[in-house]
Amino acid sequence: MKMADLSGRAVSLVEVGPRDGLQNESAQLSVSVKAGLVDRLAAAGLQRIETGSFVSPKWIPQMADSAEVFAAITRLPGVRYSALTPNMQGFERAVQAGADEVAVFAAASELFSQKNINCSIRESIQRFTEVCKAAQAAGIPVRGYVSCAMGCPYQGDVPADDVAMAVRELMALGCYEVSIGDTIGTGTPQHVHEVLSRCLQEAAADQLAMHFHDTYGQALANLLAGLQLGLSTIDASVAGLGGCPYAQGASGNVATEDVIFMLQGLGMNTGVDLPRLIDTSRWICEQLDRRNQSRVSLVKVVKGDGGI
Repeated sequence: MKMADLSGRAVSLVEVGPRDGLQNESAQLSVSVKAGLVDRLAAAGLQRIETGSFVSPKWIPQMADSAEVFAAITRLPGVRYSALTPNMQGFERAVQAGADEVAVFAAASELFSQKNINCSIRESIQRFTEVCKAAQAAGIPVRGYVSCAMGCPYQGDVPADDVAMAVRELMALGCYEVSIGDTIGTGTPQHVHEVLSRCLQEAAADQLAMHFHDTYGQALANLLAGLQLGLSTIDASVAGLGGCPYAQGASGNVATEDVIFMLQGLGMNTGVDLPRLIDTSRWICEQLDRRNQSRVSLVKVVKGDGGI
């Protein structure tokens, strides 16, 4: 199969480290360190940053101080600071904190949905109706997430039609973009091609994003498969923060630095200063006292053009 020439194409990076990454780390960081991470990421050129999550601290204690983090960041023009909001209470707190965008989430697996929230995929999505209406009235964009798109820890295989249905339902509620998540990282390029091709029957390429975990080392190859289909929005986490919640000891989110290195090698425009991002990656790993999951950040010398 001949690869499409991707050089010169722009790509949008959604940095999920401060939210999706940190919420899966066992270490508790101070507000100043969390805000410092967001500020460093913005200074490196990342323009879409998941800054926090307004969920019950009973479930996600690492995100209990999200309002304080929003208050402590130094906002840069052109940067969008977003938050996860599972219900109206969370949405109202996010608005008060000054979130530029909110996100809602669903699973593509019927069994996952039933086991976790005791309802079907469609029913779970309809619970966000009030949030989406309130966000629309307030002029706040809503992003959707679909987890378990390439496989489920309970169900195993997930039909592509179920992923597409979740995309369709979220967009019908008013989500401007839906991120397709390989939560357990079992996807392969062919599988990703099949699932995303089905989703493209429900949404345009610029309405879909890729959120792939690197549990089995497939994330970069899977992202390339999506780029070949015309998608251009990628979720990634600095230093690969966050582990796979269903595979103890396994890597989770693909590292932003590794994604940037690949994209630069393809000649794509990211607007991100890779050496500065690597400095941030090494800094946050020192704060967490954890090993860096980014291959690129473990290299001693990295040039700004993506070469070594």
